[in-house]
Amino acid sequence: MDIALMGIGKIALDQHVPAIAASPDFTLAATVSRHGSVPGAPGFTDIDSLLAAHDGIRVLSLCLPPVPRFDAAARAIRAGRHVMLEKPPGATLAECHALRRLAEAHRVCLFATWHSREADKVAAAKTWLADKRLRSLRVTWKEDVRRWHPGQDWIWEPGGMGVFDPGINALSIVTEILAHDIHLTSATLDVPENRQTPIGAELAFYHPEGAEVSAVFEWRQEGDQTWEIVAETDAGTLKLSDGGARLTVDGAAAPALDDDNPLSGEYPRLYAKMARLLARGGIDMDLRPMVHVSDALALGHRRRVAPFVE
Repeated sequence: MDIALMGIGKIALDQHVPAIAASPDFTLAATVSRHGSVPGAPGFTDIDSLLAAHDGIRVLSLCLPPVPRFDAAARAIRAGRHVMLEKPPGATLAECHALRRLAEAHRVCLFATWHSREADKVAAAKTWLADKRLRSLRVTWKEDVRRWHPGQDWIWEPGGMGVFDPGINALSIVTEILAHDIHLTSATLDVPENRQTPIGAELAFYHPEGAEVSAVFEWRQEGDQTWEIVAETDAGTLKLSDGGARLTVDGAAAPALDDDNPLSGEYPRLYAKMARLLARGGIDMDLRPMVHVSDALALGHRRRVAPFVE
C-alpha cells in the first residue's frame, strides 16, 4: 500500500524511512516537507498539493512537530485518508479529541503511535506484572538534550513539551504495563529562564492500591544516558532499562518472560500495527500518556533555573 510521509526531519529520516523501506505492507510513495526530502520519493511542500495530486495514496504518516500537526491531520482526514501520528498525537488534548471525532465522521483509521511501547521487553514486563501486587514504581528518564535534539527550537516553545518530549515515552510504557490506571497528584518543573518549557521534572502519582509511583525526567544529563523503570512488587523487583530494551527480575535476566515480536525495532512494529488497523478499521488513540503531561503542566510548581544555552 502506498503511504506518504509528512515532516522530513530527524525522526522521519532516522526511524520512519527505514521502517517503511523494510515494511512488507507499505511503499513510500511521496513526502511532504518544506525543506526535507527522501531520494526516490516525489516531494511536495504542502499537504494540499499532495492530496490533489495523489488520490491513490490513502495513508499519511505525520512526523512534523505537534503544534502544526492538527491542521495537516484534519485536512488529510477530510480528504478521506487514513492517518498515523507520531507521538505526541497533538499539542493539546482538545485537538486529539477533535481528530478522533473527525476520523469517526469520515470513517477513516486514526493511529496515535507510542513507539516506546514497542520496545523489546515492554510486553514481557506487562505480562510479569499482571498478577503481582505493586508496592512502588519509579521512573528515571535522564538524557542530554543537546545530543538528541540539537537545534530543535520548537521543543522549547509552547506546545513543544520540553523534557516531556522524551518523558512521555516513559509514561507511554508505564500506562501500558500497569494493571491499574494512575493519575498525577503533584509535579515540580524546572524551567530555564530563557525558555518556555521544562528542562527537568519530578512527578508523583496516585495508585488505587496505594503503591508509590513517581518519575524523574531530566534533560541535563551528561555522560551515560538513563532510561529505566523499576517496579517493586510482592514477588520481586522488575527493572526495565535502555528504554524498555532490557528486562531483569531481582537483578537476573528473565528469558522465560520474553514475548518477542518477530519484527525487529520499535518503528517497524508500529507500521505493522498500522497495517493491522487498516485491515480491521477503526481508531487506536490512547491518550493516557498525554493526560499525565497535561496534568503536570497544569499542576506543576515551576522553578526558574539557569538559562539554557545550546
